[in-house]
Amino acid sequence: MVLTEQVDRIKERLKSKGYKLTPQRETTIRVLLEHEKDHLSAEEVFLLVKEQFPEIGMATVYRVLDLLNELQIVQKVNFGDGAARFDLRAANSPHLHHHLICTRCGNVEEIMEDWLVTLEKRVEREYGFTVTDHRLDFQGVCSACQAKEREKNKGGKNCQAVS
Repeated sequence: MVLTEQVDRIKERLKSKGYKLTPQRETTIRVLLEHEKDHLSAEEVFLLVKEQFPEIGMATVYRVLDLLNELQIVQKVNFGDGAARFDLRAANSPHLHHHLICTRCGNVEEIMEDWLVTLEKRVEREYGFTVTDHRLDFQGVCSACQAKEREKNKGGKNCQAVS
């Protein structure tokens, strides 16, 4: 989807909830869309927005992010690095997508397919609990870090000490 179409879609969601797309909100949304795969922290969003909107303050960016989170346009996530990060929610998905988080390098990969629909139905059937949302994060070691580890171990085996 083209960036302008995504902004227009979000503008309509804001409007349907009684909010306007102010220049501050639009700039923040564009930064989030342009850096969608980066899972930016509030501070990173602020620095990028400030490049395009120099007079904006950090408090304004926080308020915009809080509003977008409240309206479920973005989701506040924590990948274990101590920073709250913001992830755009897909417009056609009732749930946030899933993540693979490398505990060594911090890389985050996204899984766009919703693997938990069957589990949600089971939870509702067995517990009478209606799931309104879910998030699944897998933590482990990415293939690139595994390859580096194999190379490191392989190199160590070739270096035998001479007695």
